[in-house]
Order: sequence, then C-alpha cells, then structure tokens
Amino acid sequence: MTAAGQVGAGFWQIATRRQVIKRAGRIALIVGVILAAINHGDRILNLDMNWAAFARIALTFCVPYAVSTYSSVLAIRESEG
Repeated sequence: MTAAGQVGAGFWQIATRRQVIKRAGRIALIVGVILAAINHGDRILNLDMNWAAFARIALTFCVPYAVSTYSSVLAIRESEG
C-alpha cells in the first residue's frame, strides 16, 4: 500500500505532463465555448457583461479542464499500472 504523499505526488506528476495539459486545454476550449454559449450566450450577444459574468465564464472553462485532467490521470495510471 502506498503512502498518501506518494499518491498525491503521482497524480500531480501525471497531471502536469505536457500531453495531459494539451489534451485538457483542447477539451476545455471546445466544451467551455459550448457551455459559455449555453449559459451566458444572451448576455454575450447583448453585450451585457460585467466582471462577475466574466469570472463565471472563466470558471466555465475550468470545469472541463479539471474533468479532462482527472480522467487522463486515471487512464494513464491504469495503463501504466
């Protein structure tokens, strides 16, 4: 059984690999644009934006990035394990 520190370190070592970052970035860009359009499209089209709206849109891109990164780490661990 591995120590908790080793598990965390392994996760971050994989999550910061160039291939994982690039893949998560592409996914976040595609899915983030779709989600931003669905959730904030009316405000964007009406130019009714404020800083809070921009912050929510930025967070919209963080969710698919995090999900893609987590999924990639699990898949890489499984294939290398």
